[in-house]
Amino acid sequence: MSLTRDRLCLVQMSGGDGACHIVQMPQTMTEGGAAAPNLAAMLADPAVTKLFHFARFDLAMLQRFVGPVAPPVYCTKIASNLVRTYTERHGLKDLCGEILGIELAKEMQSSDWAAAELLPAQLDYAAQDVLYLHRLRARLDAMLEREGRAGLARACFDFLPSRVALDLGGWPNTDIFAH
Repeated sequence: MSLTRDRLCLVQMSGGDGACHIVQMPQTMTEGGAAAPNLAAMLADPAVTKLFHFARFDLAMLQRFVGPVAPPVYCTKIASNLVRTYTERHGLKDLCGEILGIELAKEMQSSDWAAAELLPAQLDYAAQDVLYLHRLRARLDAMLEREGRAGLARACFDFLPSRVALDLGGWPNTDIFAH
């Protein structure tokens, strides 16, 4: 999926209580559209921590199509990169398998998310994409504390809005800090 080519089709959320809430975005939605005012209000609420697996991408798409996402945010992929230095495998499937002992099916990952009606298998896949994030966060937080990297993780999470602005501004693959 491309930040600039594709549209946002689906947003799934979980409060960590085992329930998943899915918002299917309307096909007619345009950038900055107000198609989901309740979602936009929740994303703008600084009292709500927004938990993602690949926050850099998700924040860019949400900002483009729903509206600004207020901090605090947390990214399990970033946390994994900071503490699981023994591997290059930081995908959600890998994290759930290793840390939680849960095997995720990823067959629906590449399917038609813009369809007017989603298949039950797609909805199950979408739910599994968020249902375990709170448990992963708890385990990753313990690892970050153990390794003395919790502050570094927070700094990375705080930098995400700037990284997203760079991505959306045309510098998605540029290391602006490189000489």
